[in-house]
Amino acid sequence: MKVLVAEKIAASGIEVLKEQFEVDVLTDLTPEQLVEKIGEYDGLVVRSATKATREVIEAGVNLKIIGRAGVGVDNVDVTAATERGVIVCNAPTSNIVSAAEHTIALMLAQARNIPQANASMKQCKWERSKFTGTEVYEKTLGVVGLGRIGALVAERARGLGMKVLAFDPYVSEERAAQMGLELASTLDELLPRADFLTVHLPKTKETIGMFGAAEFAKMKTGVRLMNTARGGIYQEDALIEALRSGKVASAGVDVYEKEPCTDSPLFEFEQVIATPHLGASTEEAQDRAGEQIAQFVAAGLRGEMVPTAVNIAPVAPDVMEQVGPYIPVAESLGSALGQIVRGQVYELEAHFVGALAGQDTRILKTALFKGLLTAVTQDSINFVNANLYAEQRGITMSEHKRTDSFDYVSVMVVVAKTELGEVKLGATLVGKKNEPRLILMNEFELDMAPTRYMAFLKYGDRTGVVGAVGGALGEAKINIASMQVGRTEMGGSALMGINVDSPIGPELLSRIAEQVGAEGAWSIEL
Repeated sequence: MKVLVAEKIAASGIEVLKEQFEVDVLTDLTPEQLVEKIGEYDGLVVRSATKATREVIEAGVNLKIIGRAGVGVDNVDVTAATERGVIVCNAPTSNIVSAAEHTIALMLAQARNIPQANASMKQCKWERSKFTGTEVYEKTLGVVGLGRIGALVAERARGLGMKVLAFDPYVSEERAAQMGLELASTLDELLPRADFLTVHLPKTKETIGMFGAAEFAKMKTGVRLMNTARGGIYQEDALIEALRSGKVASAGVDVYEKEPCTDSPLFEFEQVIATPHLGASTEEAQDRAGEQIAQFVAAGLRGEMVPTAVNIAPVAPDVMEQVGPYIPVAESLGSALGQIVRGQVYELEAHFVGALAGQDTRILKTALFKGLLTAVTQDSINFVNANLYAEQRGITMSEHKRTDSFDYVSVMVVVAKTELGEVKLGATLVGKKNEPRLILMNEFELDMAPTRYMAFLKYGDRTGVVGAVGGALGEAKINIASMQVGRTEMGGSALMGINVDSPIGPELLSRIAEQVGAEGAWSIEL
């Protein structure tokens, strides 16, 4: 597979990609040239200058993943990518330290009038009294948004002896207590108490223009503001009026509604410190972004889960730690069902039992769809488009959870419903190494390690079947890695599960089934 790196990233990131793929670094392509060339590539890496438009994505007939070496993905048409099953991912933690430090730098620069004093000195002036500042010690910092960057800012502010008051409706009191800060129940509660105010919010329809005249009126007179998040969160006209009236003493602005920004009414105010979107502009953050996005793009091209994909249901790190090992298990169950069922699947029942029942299992359900559809269609199915493809084919999924599990910590059972009946498979993970086990097939209990090639035979319980199957496979030069037999009762129905080193073709499987009088025979390749 081929990857196009359209903007400069860390050399270490390029090396990560070159270990597995053919890589072209072409950093001076025009939009027209990008459209012309993108059809050759499976992966695209950009920073902020290159626009991955709908035209680019539709021209990328082989495109599987777009990686943005940075936090936002404003320069990628995520909707167009999702429609075509193209993963869009970013490197959201690459610049969090840099952005937090820049926020603190803007706060301290305001408090001590550093840029103004520096400009005065360079004009050969000595104006000590003019630039008398204020301490941040024991002042209250209001933090709106306690994501990764907001949390780091709060941590650093506490190190400066500040009181931190935060507002984030998705953070619990317990979490706030662990961070050593006070949690405001509403934004209106926070605004009158903050001496300094910083916002760390994404750009959404709810956050754009979130701070207008009404919000500025509720703030403490003389408040100092920082914005290193997204332009437009503060309404510019309202901020200008608050600066003129003295309601806002100063502001540190790093982001703008339209970038690059070289002309703004804010630039007329001496008390406004403006920087050209420098939050992520450190050598360390740039290197980290290149390395991280290379690893994520490589994972996506290998068909693995991409933890920072923005067009896949998000999975929190703590949740991923618990459910992540089950993702390949879910995908294998879906694939196996797709190869076993007879007739069109119209519904999957997903049962999560034990510890898994207490987790967010959305990504596991997507993995089930991905495995099933990959087995039954020639379309390129991934974690982005699996749910959409299932919906288009009229396949629904119901979820059932039960916390009690008697034999295993967690169990996943999937039932595929068709007009010809149901097929049930169950799996779990065992041991310190989280080794997968197939533990259920219809009414039969198993303890079988899934391998690439497997076969199952259902027959009436009697002697001689194991030998007959082994003999037939031996004649066909197919080596048996392991075999096990389960039965409902003596003389009842039996199920033989076989792990083999090479595939069992349909003709051979039919011949064996006929030889032993099997009621059913299935061959699976994972």
